[in-house]
Amino acid sequence: MIVEQRRTDESDPIVTLPTNRSTRDELEAAMLALESAGVALLVGTALDYAGVTRSKGVPVRRLAAFHETGMGASPTWVVFCSDNGIAFTPSIGVVGDLRLRIDSSQVRQIDEGLAWGPTDYYNQDGTLSESCARGRLAAVVESAAALGLAPLMGTELEFTLTTRDGQELPKTAWSAYGMSAVIRNREFLVDLTASLEKAGVWPEQIHAEYGVDQFEVSLAPASPVAMADASILARIVIGIVAERHDMAVSFSPLPWITRSGNGAHLHLSLSRDGAGLFGGGDGPHGMTAEGGSAIAGILAALPELLGVYAGSAISAQRLKPGSWSGASACWGLENREAALRFLAGTLGNPHGANIELKIVDPSANIYIAAAALLGSALHGVTHSLPLPAEVSTDPASVGASSVGSAGVDSASGSDPAVLALPADQKSILDALEQSALAVEILGAGIVEGVVAVRRHEQQVFADASPEEIAAALRFAWS
Repeated sequence: MIVEQRRTDESDPIVTLPTNRSTRDELEAAMLALESAGVALLVGTALDYAGVTRSKGVPVRRLAAFHETGMGASPTWVVFCSDNGIAFTPSIGVVGDLRLRIDSSQVRQIDEGLAWGPTDYYNQDGTLSESCARGRLAAVVESAAALGLAPLMGTELEFTLTTRDGQELPKTAWSAYGMSAVIRNREFLVDLTASLEKAGVWPEQIHAEYGVDQFEVSLAPASPVAMADASILARIVIGIVAERHDMAVSFSPLPWITRSGNGAHLHLSLSRDGAGLFGGGDGPHGMTAEGGSAIAGILAALPELLGVYAGSAISAQRLKPGSWSGASACWGLENREAALRFLAGTLGNPHGANIELKIVDPSANIYIAAAALLGSALHGVTHSLPLPAEVSTDPASVGASSVGSAGVDSASGSDPAVLALPADQKSILDALEQSALAVEILGAGIVEGVVAVRRHEQQVFADASPEEIAAALRFAWS
């Protein structure tokens, strides 16, 4: 089981803030603490269904108002698109208003004079909006708790550094995972490490990746909502630090067609009464029967939920065999070509047994992606789905069938079931739009909205080449 990690030393620069049930006196004290730390501007962020971070800011003296009543936002905020278009739906139009309410328990200073916090969408009557992705993830976590299950999640953020004007950095030799990349970028990496920790994001690894000018930050596991919040905050801090060093950063799934893509892998562990489901059992690699069912649920839902995990106009270009992006709907122990990589609980894995969904990319709304991952795992557990046979080699060598409506063959003990995930956006979105399970996990409104924003992309880039799409979306998620 993954153990949640928190920093508790007294030198921690984060201002301690009250919970979301704070009294006015507590909020006033928090505001004064932020002011004394030099904070002038408080920014609250929310992700739209295209995975783009939107924000509203207030003077820090308005913390209480931001927390209690929120700032106005059109319902169309959730269906803003990666090109800043708006994908109206039958239920979302020009009429109405939502309130962005900041979670005061998560507010912290992230740069000189600047503080940040995540927000939730509320209706005018004070009820949580059904369109709120963060709220939907919290609801799925509550569903897990009702089953006696405690989830923890971690994430790995890959990104590519560019020039300030969005071009490739000057050509130099690049050694994948190499020390030369660290030496050349050491001032940026040292600043990034310090800035992340000052902001309360606890990176576990920071290293050069396989792709040229590509790096990865791995975040400590946490409860699902906290993990998603930390992911958004980390991306903001990475952008701030890159700008300080006269660079820009791309979180596109594929900034350049000819270069490596960026992933946003999600790790999941589940425990019951303190015992992990992916270890301590008598199943493959020590997993329990419920752990196997969780894996079966995730795999069975992959074709339907791919539009949530990697549904942008450029995402399918990243999901190709041989790229370690998990382009095949199967599972295997430490199999980096499988969509679902299993990590056994060993001495070399101190967090304990867990699973990694590799197909998620930075264009996903991470709250929705996390809800889909956890929800499909819970579906597998509640329906006692049998664990599919493991793929212990490169899935490309097994032979893949095309994805059908029935999903993954889950006949335990049969030959390994390997499905090649769809490689075009239309097929990906058709499967999501027709998915009853997606509606069950995420709600009809969120599914409708996600499909709408991705259909908008499909239409905008209908006549564009892959190279043109990559260029147009290089900084859409930065």
